Amino acid sequence: MMTSGHSGDARTLQAMLDIYCRDKHAGTGTLCTECRELLEYAMVRLDKCPFGAQKPVCSQCKIHCYQPAMRARAREVMKHSGPRMLTAHPILAARHIAYGLLHKPAPAPNRLQGLRVQEKTDLNLEP
Repeated sequence: MMTSGHSGDARTLQAMLDIYCRDKHAGTGTLCTECRELLEYAMVRLDKCPFGAQKPVCSQCKIHCYQPAMRARAREVMKHSGPRMLTAHPILAARHIAYGLLHKPAPAPNRLQGLRVQEKTDLNLEP
């Protein structure tokens, strides 16, 4: 399902959800149903990202492919887990920060420029 270009994003998201679920849902080492659902949703979105290997960090992306409710959940996880990543997973955190600073958002791929929301939905960019 995942392309190798996104494996760092996947590992970072998994680590952030592990921290969040442990702290907020009294996790026992495995993700609860709610957090597992968010992880699976995010992996599908990541796999369908039209930017491919040139994908910017989501906060800098010009295409917001998450449903509003899922985007809010992801933002909550990142707000809680982001600062804790520096001590729990310092290498992943440093890579994520450096990647965000060094990779500016690319323009939307040509196949998406000028498309209306319905057309983006037809491309399965919006669930």
